[in-house]
Amino acid sequence: MSNLPVIVVGGGLGGAMAALALARKGFDILLLEEAEEFGVIGYGIQLGPNVFWMLDRLGVADAVLAVALRPKAMVMYDWIDGGVIARIPTGESFLQRFRKPYVVIHRVDLHKVLLDACRALHNVQMLPNTPVKSFADLGDRVRVDIADGRHYEGAALIGADGIRSTIRQQMTNEGPPRSLGYVAHRTIVPMSEVNFDVDTDNVVMWSGDGFHIVHYPLRDHTLFNVVTVFRTLDMAPSDTDSPHPDLARVYRDSHPTMKKLWGMMDLSRRGWVSGDRDPIRHWSRGRVTLLGDAAHPTLQSLAQGACMAIEDAVCLAGLLDDLSGDAVESAFRQYVDARYLRTARVQYESRYLWDNVYHVGGIEREVMRQVWENKSEQEMFDCVAWLYDGFELPVRKGAA
Repeated sequence: MSNLPVIVVGGGLGGAMAALALARKGFDILLLEEAEEFGVIGYGIQLGPNVFWMLDRLGVADAVLAVALRPKAMVMYDWIDGGVIARIPTGESFLQRFRKPYVVIHRVDLHKVLLDACRALHNVQMLPNTPVKSFADLGDRVRVDIADGRHYEGAALIGADGIRSTIRQQMTNEGPPRSLGYVAHRTIVPMSEVNFDVDTDNVVMWSGDGFHIVHYPLRDHTLFNVVTVFRTLDMAPSDTDSPHPDLARVYRDSHPTMKKLWGMMDLSRRGWVSGDRDPIRHWSRGRVTLLGDAAHPTLQSLAQGACMAIEDAVCLAGLLDDLSGDAVESAFRQYVDARYLRTARVQYESRYLWDNVYHVGGIEREVMRQVWENKSEQEMFDCVAWLYDGFELPVRKGAA
């Protein structure tokens, strides 16, 4: 085994999970984060039952559940009359079917669980304020060059640096992500400030013509997490200090509850631009591979971005046993072979839901509603079984 560390670029959820999974196997880890400190954007996140098999494997599931909240259901409402389009109960029947829970959790809380587990290990070194500028695969090792002139060498490199990954850009030279013409605004308010009639027990989506709103409780129902997403022709940078001119048009005819939710949002800035990338069949080359949004960025339709990154991390760690010779390249190939179809399906299914279910109007809305509102509980479970039944970890093959 090489005495050089495995370098993980990106200290978010995927990078922290990869560092933890690999360190638990005995590898030395160098976790590099460009921000001045390790942290994530402080909003909510949903975790499907598929991810808990991975968290169990690393012994952090109980710590995650201790700071998570289990909603009663996932519900989609119609933007005009407030009727229920679809409902997936997430209580006892869900647990019996999928054997693991569906939860919502503050991103900061989830990240803290993973970082604390990393900090408890002597073989994980975490370096903030370390923006990677480029890398070089030197055959028997890799080198990363930092923007301030520093450089580090490792036995392998994992790019977990998000949808605008520096590592992926050097590997593929494919340019910016695909923009959909949608922007998202996020906010969290104390539950005590929610003084109107709205479902605060469940994960709720309001589906609209070119827009949607998602909301759910956090931290033992003390916080209310709201995300608004809408299509706009004005794609100015997200730090522009003025609201979108499309807002009045987007919400003009929507349900009164949606308007009250909109009124809770800080819309003084332009929000986050929604986007993804086309799936690719290969995201490893030599001693370098990608993970999470760097490898397969997806729309938020299935709430699976972080879940896929965590599955990636555990899969990759399970296949990497040796850092010498061609063992790294072989393990990375097997990792991609095991993951690319599942993650591509998440990307394509997310696009389908985005375009054909969540954001439709007119007669298309009526057809969509007719299709979904009469589905039974079992039929709804069947629709998500391919995802929530989880990912079977592959068995390591001999080095090529």
